[in-house]
Amino acid sequence: MNNTEIYNSPLASRYASDYMLRLFSQDERIKTWRKLWVSLAKAEMKLGLPITEAQVDELAAHIDDIDYDTAAKREKEVRHDVMAHVYTYGLAAPSAAGIIHLGATSCYVTDNADLVIYRDGLNYLKGELKSVIKNLAAFAEKYKALPTLGYTHYQPAQLVTVGKRAALWIQDLVSDLNELDFAVKNLRFLGCRGTTGTEASFMELFEGDTAKIDEMNRMIAADFGFDEIFGVSGQTYPRKVDSRILNALSSVAQSLYRMANDIRLLQHDRQIEEPFEKNQIGSSAMAYKRNPMRCERICSLSRYLMSDAMNAPMTASVQWLERTLDDSANRRISMPEGFLCADAILRLAKNVTDGLHVNERIVERTVMEYLPFIATENLMMEGVKRGGDRQKLHEIIRTCSMKATKRMKEGLECDLLDRLKNEPEFGLTGDEFDELLKPEKYVGRCPEQVTAYLKTVLPLLEGADDSEAEINL
Repeated sequence: MNNTEIYNSPLASRYASDYMLRLFSQDERIKTWRKLWVSLAKAEMKLGLPITEAQVDELAAHIDDIDYDTAAKREKEVRHDVMAHVYTYGLAAPSAAGIIHLGATSCYVTDNADLVIYRDGLNYLKGELKSVIKNLAAFAEKYKALPTLGYTHYQPAQLVTVGKRAALWIQDLVSDLNELDFAVKNLRFLGCRGTTGTEASFMELFEGDTAKIDEMNRMIAADFGFDEIFGVSGQTYPRKVDSRILNALSSVAQSLYRMANDIRLLQHDRQIEEPFEKNQIGSSAMAYKRNPMRCERICSLSRYLMSDAMNAPMTASVQWLERTLDDSANRRISMPEGFLCADAILRLAKNVTDGLHVNERIVERTVMEYLPFIATENLMMEGVKRGGDRQKLHEIIRTCSMKATKRMKEGLECDLLDRLKNEPEFGLTGDEFDELLKPEKYVGRCPEQVTAYLKTVLPLLEGADDSEAEINL
């Protein structure tokens, strides 16, 4: 059957990168199993077990030539995927068939392979996240001094700057980068610990020489780039590791959802727009539309990832004693799909942040529409300094503001400034009024804050990719 005749996960067919699809492919998984079997045999040989170098070499020569048809037929017979692949590997390397998987249990290959794949996936996502932060840092620097209307409760508030708002997004993402980094740095290798984590099978094989068992585990871990193994284990690595990983991925989704949702709101007001290609169609019926479809997709996929992250703690909490198998089917879905979803969200975010467009005239118009209200306290203080009565000036501002607001609700322009200019109690000329209404006077330390913050962020971005993500629209 071709791909149009069977269900295909949208994360695989539409959204995730080729890298992530290959990383979580069956081929990568089984090749990693075989590499683990080679590493185990090599360590056992070096530590004195009756395994020859020729057997290890034969195993190493057949890592890539996997007969999936034979493995599938064997699995139907024995109802065990690992043993089906042990059998298939043995057919490919017959001289070594009898020593494959010696002393190990299934979780030696399944769990250690997962840890290798998850580590590589997390490192890849760190690079993608750095690229998003780098794009936003350039955006924040460019617009750090551009005044824009701030909002609380999505109601007009004091002015901020476009760059300062982007710095808030960056701060969330830097927190996520730290979480991903923590997850990677705290990953441990399971090693080869036996059926219940006691290493009893290796006590038998190495005749009670515990130093050899420890050395075997160190050798295998080193082959896969791990410095440490878990101090103790049952049959599996602790499933709380999965909780930590999916929580870090969910954290990324939370931050990018917030950013994308902000952009959607601002695009509604035509202040900021996500990229829009020359021939892109916004609506099948309304040809004039420019929907924020990338940001909408980020929000949509982020909701999925945040909910997917709940699988791991529910699984970790019900692992009976040394192990139970009700983790397996859930993890086969929730972990890869979590990684693919995080990858998809970050690819979209790279594209959006690389091409964010600011409609500066509309931003300025929105600022000037509300600035007279924002500036009223400064106007009142200036009037008092020139001999005015604070209470009388307050009442003038209040009554003029109500009249101007009523006018705006009728669809007319705000005329608050003109009204106040005609009030002699302020003691200000028209030019002095205008001087007090320069937007840059009302953004506080925003430009300085952005500059200072970006200085702390840029050192974190080493290795960030400069290229724009390719997006399947």
